[in-house]
Amino acid sequence: MRAENARIEIGHMTNIQDFTMIHVGATQPTIIGDFCSITHHCTIHGATIGDHCLIGINATIMDGAEIGAGSIVAGGAFVTEGSVFPENSIIMGAPAKLKTERDNRRANRFNAWMYNRNAEFYAQGRHDAWSSDDFDEWMQAKQTEIATDADLDLY
Repeated sequence: MRAENARIEIGHMTNIQDFTMIHVGATQPTIIGDFCSITHHCTIHGATIGDHCLIGINATIMDGAEIGAGSIVAGGAFVTEGSVFPENSIIMGAPAKLKTERDNRRANRFNAWMYNRNAEFYAQGRHDAWSSDDFDEWMQAKQTEIATDADLDLY
């Protein structure tokens, strides 16, 4: 991450995965909302990503671009400067285009919770967050919380 002339904001429960580069634009900050997963090898450059988004492996989002809440940017997508996508977008291609619309907020939040669990286990020296004896029970309880948005009350 580098922010020499603007700020970088990363929301609650958001995970930034391996080899991601986050930089600000010449005049734009980079803002990433709550419950987002920014997957491996992404570049986020002076863009705004709404809450509950999933940014696929090797996606690039350029200066001034805006990704609406509940969206998915497909792996390998290249979101050009100044592109604006509404909430619940499925965005694909190079250059990226709106493929369809679908509310992915809950699925994307569950993904963020999975990575949060993984981080908590790792901090304890454990590597079995997704295979532990209580995983199925945890997953079912978390999906129930998310289905009713009760998980949003936790933060």
